[in-house]
Amino acid sequence: MDSYRILFCGDVVGRPGRQMLREGLPSLVETHEPLFVIANGENSAAGVGITPDTADELFSLGVDAITLGNHAFHKREIYEYLNTDRAIVRPMNMPPSNPGRGLCTIERGGVRLAVMNLCGRVFMDSYDDPFREIDRVLEMVETSHRLIDFHGEATSEKIAFAQYCDGRATAVLGTHTHVQTADERILPEGTATISDVGMTGPSQGVLGMDSEAVIRRFRTSMPHRFEVAGGPSVICGVVIDVEKESGRAIGIRRFQFGEGARSVEA
Repeated sequence: MDSYRILFCGDVVGRPGRQMLREGLPSLVETHEPLFVIANGENSAAGVGITPDTADELFSLGVDAITLGNHAFHKREIYEYLNTDRAIVRPMNMPPSNPGRGLCTIERGGVRLAVMNLCGRVFMDSYDDPFREIDRVLEMVETSHRLIDFHGEATSEKIAFAQYCDGRATAVLGTHTHVQTADERILPEGTATISDVGMTGPSQGVLGMDSEAVIRRFRTSMPHRFEVAGGPSVICGVVIDVEKESGRAIGIRRFQFGEGARSVEA
């Protein structure tokens, strides 16, 4: 069976996450030989948001497409960048007048891969219905090779959305919580899914942020400035095997790579 691989890296958190990609991505590419490398970059600039410089850095490291999420517009300087032809997508279930787009297509080795980004609505900001939006968009996508980054808080919503897209997408990958889940699988109609890919960044702290400020916030209910944590870092991600002819996923494996990895093989 003629197949190829997609390597997807979870939410890149600040400078440590970018540095971890710089150090670890070449080894992961050598090991897994992916046709495409995709990363969620919505926290790549100081832990919240993305800038043109950090986006360019991710592309320079070998990332083919960048997905975002609820922090897509945290840095105003990214607005104009999102309107360029770079392969970077923000959640599509937002007002169409917002900068950027929710779908891009990347091509290599005779494969055209559509990369899409949506946000969930449970415990999140106000977004349009992702189920209705994905119906609208998938009708217009010509290629059968389709990867969806579903950026959401609730595991139930992520699982429901993946099942709703089963057979219509190559993969539906959950992001946002920064904690890698152990539920990767291939759905009955050939869609690979995992509730959350995890994060790329400091493995200590709380979701990549320094623990002290986060704990103070929980204890006092008062606002505190969060800083990206130090210490060892990790790349959390998944490798997906895809049938070239059909665009169906035939395998998915999660990994953790780096000094901060927790017992999952790269």
